[in-house]
Amino acid sequence: MASMERKQPILTPFVPRRNAVRKTSAEIVSEARQSLRVQSTQRPFTPRDGHRQLFGKSSAGVDRDNRPPSTFSLHAQNFEFPDSRPGSGTRLSPLDHKPHLPVPCDDEDPFKAFPKPPADPLEAKKRQPRTRARLLRAGSLTTLSPVEGHKDVKERVNPGPGQKQASLKRLPSSDHTEARGGPHKPGPRRAASESRIKQPGVSSSVRPTECRAGQTTELGNGDETKRKKDDAESLVWNNRIAPLLQQLESMAAGSSEGSVDPLCDVCDRLHGTLAEADMLGRRCKRRSGILRTLFRLIDLHSARLNLHISTLCLALCVSGNNLLNICKLIFQISRSESNDILFQNNSIIDSFLGVLSKEDVSSSGEALLYCVGTLKFLSGNSEILRLLLDKNCVGVAQKLIQRLCTARETNFTTSGHILVQLTAALRNLADHPDARPLFVSFSILSELFVVLRLHHKDPDICTNISRIYSKLSSYSECRLALAQTPDCYQLLLELLSKHHQKQDLVVRLLFTLGNLTAKSDEARLQLFQVEGCMDTLLQLYVTYQHRNRPPLPQTDPPPLSRPQAAPASVQEEEDVLVKLVRVLANMCIHPAVGPALATNTSCIQLLVETLELKTVLESEELMVNVAATINNLSFYQEESSALRRSQLTIAKLMLKLVLSSSMDAMLEATRVYGNVSQSKDVRDFIMQNKVHQFVVTLLDSKSTEMCFAACGVLTNLTLDPPNRLSLTVEGADAKLVDCLRDFGAGDWQLAGQVCQALWNMSGGGSETLLDTQERESLVEILTTYLDEEEALRWIENEDIKDYHRACWELEFLPAAQKLLKSLQPLDWTA
Repeated sequence: MASMERKQPILTPFVPRRNAVRKTSAEIVSEARQSLRVQSTQRPFTPRDGHRQLFGKSSAGVDRDNRPPSTFSLHAQNFEFPDSRPGSGTRLSPLDHKPHLPVPCDDEDPFKAFPKPPADPLEAKKRQPRTRARLLRAGSLTTLSPVEGHKDVKERVNPGPGQKQASLKRLPSSDHTEARGGPHKPGPRRAASESRIKQPGVSSSVRPTECRAGQTTELGNGDETKRKKDDAESLVWNNRIAPLLQQLESMAAGSSEGSVDPLCDVCDRLHGTLAEADMLGRRCKRRSGILRTLFRLIDLHSARLNLHISTLCLALCVSGNNLLNICKLIFQISRSESNDILFQNNSIIDSFLGVLSKEDVSSSGEALLYCVGTLKFLSGNSEILRLLLDKNCVGVAQKLIQRLCTARETNFTTSGHILVQLTAALRNLADHPDARPLFVSFSILSELFVVLRLHHKDPDICTNISRIYSKLSSYSECRLALAQTPDCYQLLLELLSKHHQKQDLVVRLLFTLGNLTAKSDEARLQLFQVEGCMDTLLQLYVTYQHRNRPPLPQTDPPPLSRPQAAPASVQEEEDVLVKLVRVLANMCIHPAVGPALATNTSCIQLLVETLELKTVLESEELMVNVAATINNLSFYQEESSALRRSQLTIAKLMLKLVLSSSMDAMLEATRVYGNVSQSKDVRDFIMQNKVHQFVVTLLDSKSTEMCFAACGVLTNLTLDPPNRLSLTVEGADAKLVDCLRDFGAGDWQLAGQVCQALWNMSGGGSETLLDTQERESLVEILTTYLDEEEALRWIENEDIKDYHRACWELEFLPAAQKLLKSLQPLDWTA
């Protein structure tokens, strides 16, 4: 059973999927008989960034020289004590606000209360200050009705075309006289203003003086509330905040770098006091004094204290240059791995995630850059990584990506700088198992495709995203999210074509495509149907196949043009070829794609060329993948197949794998021989070069896969009568019986293949097979296996019941019955 467990993972691609339409037994065996296998390979290694920098030395960005620095110095003098607003230089748009103007109380003619212009302009000029003072008094507004005549006043204040706007600075003469303390002489205007006011909710018996008194009281209460609020704030300031600030200043004056714990405690108390008094943000009138004190503490150069200061400054909503410097300060602290512990014991993570959530790219782009740079560094720490996930870092990143992708063209470069850091941070987050469902639920994978479309010229952004995809595409839920993204395959191929010289990007994109095509037949077809797909893949094959090799003579031109490529290590070029060949191997499993690739002369020539250029000792994984691809393609035996025309050449090259010490290489070469040995020329080559001896030896292997591949070759070799005697001399028949006894009950497809090989060796029953003892042993085994109840008992013990039942019925049963009949022609009863 242990050997059977090794076989099951290979057979699983042909097992009916759950929640899918149930396949018939014939369909299951038909798929299994094809022997087409998905290729797997290791994920490309992502080197760890030993030096925490915004942009590494290997950065290849389009504007590398203009990127912000990772190293700088910060002192108290770099901060602005009166908190500045962003120096964007952009003129602010006027507010869409229309002031509510005072309305007269005269119910008959509201505008009678407006005095006529004074006759003497100089006199009016002298009266103007007192007039404004009178208007600012609460009592001076009591004659104005907030309701009656409001519409008319609004029309007079905002006149139509051709109308002259009335001045609001004119006051009734009675007010001027009253303001100067002179005698009051009631006139017509005074009488009009003293008429009773008619307004909703007010009795008509209320006199104007009562109306004025009520309004005066209301405004007075507002002033009183504001005064009480100011008094309360002053009380908190004088009794609680000012002493803490004084304590900070006095402690800082006598403090050294090693004694900042008391200062950190006072900063925490100050933060708590401001929060209790509702004075955080910009609500505190004296926040500039708090910031002045905090900024001075920065010159103590304590990482722990500076994080407390940064937390409080961000809570006070600093902006402009101060926000930038605080983000730089946090970034500077995070550059040292020894400071990571400080971020675990501080609420600063919540603070800078808040900055990432709310700050605008156009006004605070550089601050966001250093903030995301901090996120990139901290996400490399496994303990902080867990904290970031708990604090919804993935959700914050998604919103930031959307804002960066909608930034105006003037902020495109800044957005690109930020995205380099953000995609690097997401690359680190993708390592955590708990992050994978978040990447799917927040649609991060599809959002990153939007980034790729906008910033496809930036190799750093593309490389970071390719690292994310290569990590996550190994998991089914992430593969599904990637495959469902519109134009997914087209964009990946475009990036491969554009950045074909960048090995670290190419190898990860190819690995992602290999993962997508490993389990999905739909993905194989969709990738193949993208315009220019094979041209792009084969051009990459040519580029990396011929790196670091002298050009071939002009008399022997290559199948495709060979562009000049930058020097690269042999390991790097082979890593690309391994991933690329894997994509080809997976694609040709699709019944519509396989025949097309088998007829592609350039594709077959490149695969054969790899076998010629490489050795198993130096390039084992590449050689194994190439052999597996050829095996898949050799299944399609159409007349137009380019591989069919090259079968003898391929058979000769397979000797390099058969004679190697690699079991994987031996297995793949034997599988290839199992397909190409359908050709008489190949069978003759195998017998002439003693390959059949090696194949018979493989029957002693404890691997069911190795035995199955060897049985396939022997089944074809025994088609030729001269070969049967040679195989019998090598003991093939006895070894086949042993293989049937050892593995038959656990692998019915292998049992059927053994029976077919034995039937061919016996010439369909016309030739004597085995000695008497071996014949009796074989009859006993076949009789037992043909017993349906016994066979079902073995099948019930297997996990893949449908598959094994189908193999027993359709693969083993016919071959075993024929073989048993040839062994017992007189006693056979069916």
